[in-house]
Amino acid sequence: MVSSSRTRVQVLVLVLAVQIVLVYNSFEEQLTAVPGTVLHWLSGKVPPDVPVCGFKNDNPLCLTKTITIHQMVFIVVFFIFTMALTFAVFIYRRMKLEKELVAQLWRISWDDMQMSNLDKVLRSSSRITLSLKGSNYGSLMTADGNVHIFAKTGYYKGNIVAIKYVNKKRIELNRKVLFELKHMRDVQNEHLTRFVGACIDPPNICIITEYCPRGSLQDILENDSITLDWMFKYSLINDIVKGMVFLHNSVILSHGKLKSSNCVVDTRFVLKITDYGLSSFQSESDSGSSAHAFYAQKLWMAPELLRMECPPPQGTQKGDVYSFGIILQEVALRRGGFYLESNPLSPKEIVDRVILGEWPCLRPTVDHQSHSPELGQLMQRCWAEEPTERPDFNHIRHMLRKHNKESRSNILDNLLSRMEQYANNLEELVEERTQAYHEEKRKAEALLYQILPHSVAEQLKQGQLVQAEAFDSVTIYFSDIVGFTALSAESTPMEVVTLLNDLYTCFDAIIDNFDVYKVETIGDAYMVVSGLPVRNGKLHGREVTRMALALLSAVRTFKIQHRPDQQLKLRIGIHSGPVCAGVVGLKMPRYCLFGDTVNTSSRMESTGEALKIHVSAATRDVLMDFNCFQLELRGSIEIKGKGKMTTYWLLGETDSQ
Repeated sequence: MVSSSRTRVQVLVLVLAVQIVLVYNSFEEQLTAVPGTVLHWLSGKVPPDVPVCGFKNDNPLCLTKTITIHQMVFIVVFFIFTMALTFAVFIYRRMKLEKELVAQLWRISWDDMQMSNLDKVLRSSSRITLSLKGSNYGSLMTADGNVHIFAKTGYYKGNIVAIKYVNKKRIELNRKVLFELKHMRDVQNEHLTRFVGACIDPPNICIITEYCPRGSLQDILENDSITLDWMFKYSLINDIVKGMVFLHNSVILSHGKLKSSNCVVDTRFVLKITDYGLSSFQSESDSGSSAHAFYAQKLWMAPELLRMECPPPQGTQKGDVYSFGIILQEVALRRGGFYLESNPLSPKEIVDRVILGEWPCLRPTVDHQSHSPELGQLMQRCWAEEPTERPDFNHIRHMLRKHNKESRSNILDNLLSRMEQYANNLEELVEERTQAYHEEKRKAEALLYQILPHSVAEQLKQGQLVQAEAFDSVTIYFSDIVGFTALSAESTPMEVVTLLNDLYTCFDAIIDNFDVYKVETIGDAYMVVSGLPVRNGKLHGREVTRMALALLSAVRTFKIQHRPDQQLKLRIGIHSGPVCAGVVGLKMPRYCLFGDTVNTSSRMESTGEALKIHVSAATRDVLMDFNCFQLELRGSIEIKGKGKMTTYWLLGETDSQ
């Protein structure tokens, strides 16, 4: 640096390699570069006038921060506490898990189960039908009065549950099975049937789940009496998708046995998926089942799983998508699983061709007239031969929302429409059941009126006690077949039954033309009365007499089937007098007559002769009022228990009265 006090100019000269590059003018306070020179600063710029930390390093920003001993101890203690807490939480969760596994909260004792009456006794006036597809769920939804039983039901803690038996002699509770049972308890979703528990008490090894009384989706689709519009169908399809989305995102991961019979409907017509999980707990398909049922259950299985010798019991997520595609076609057409329009095949033939994978691949029929083209495309994508080409259920849910905007536009309208449709179906079902009930009631009443008098039957129907009643004057008819014992000994029991059935059928048709009541038939004995239970004055004698003449005339031309040349010899006795009548017994009640008149009538018959009508004097007095019957005096004969009695033969009836 060079200064000159005379010119008051100070010049600062920086020498770098003995070369002046800058000149400082203190008067102007400017630093001027020497022309033709270049200066390179180490920091890239001109240094500041004062250092950042000051000339004495006294800037607070540059003071070094030091940690005290207390702070260091706090940091170490906090770190140790955090590690200990993390380890304690891990140990607690581990112990809690082991405690849950040991507690076996899922376990149900068979003694706590109560079987429903539907499984104990099946009462139905019509035939029992079973689905060819092998549905494994219970249902009572029928169109023609048939009863469909596909699953066992019972009661657990007062609630009805579905019972699925496992075809195993015993269950080994290893950790894998215990974890599967725990996962089943943990999985809860509105579109999955709730897992109640499992029973491992031999021989009643079974899985107990929530019971949905509307039956399976397969049952509903096969029931033609239930009308399903597309809003309803889309609602069922969306329920399947929601349930599978949750299942695929849960610890269970996949279903493995998804088909329409494993989709059940509850009382609110919400579809729920059942028969999921517990892959090592459940047994394989029943080897004792028929080949048709075995292959029918394979119609929903993906081709890659069919080709495996031992497919995984829990299936795969892509395999579930394939099964969903088959269900889509089943819901759209309502013609059964894997419906083929042009070339109907048996289940075994379908499964064999799917396993072969020949091109073009065998797949169900897609009918665009029955459903939208978008839905047909979704079906085809779901049952694609290559698993990687099938969409997942999240994508399927997005596609269904896109194609079915109308059904989700107004949830309230959708719900009301669903309830209205259910009410209409219920009204039709109730009407059919009401008609069937009235028909059965009419048949039961007709049968009751044939067993008991009409007036007595009405009293019993109303729950009234039938009191015994006395009748002052009635006429009783008795008849039997002369030589019936010998005829029975020479005939087979079936021939005897046929003979009596033919004879009394003929008699029953004849007595309908008279005001009489048939009391009973015992063997070859036939008993009829007139004048009760409805009194008819003195007409009872005339009605019984005319009936006896008609029966005698019919017997003369009656042919015995196994002995057409033999004449059937009927012996008839008639007596009139007072009796007491009433219903006897609670089981198979009988309307019986009591009194001496009954005994005397029987004596009239036993002391009579073949092909003749034996009439007492009391009956003769009743008939005299009509002045139209021909009677012949037989005379005074000995009657057992009565002594001497004057009796008559009834010969016929004249036209005069």
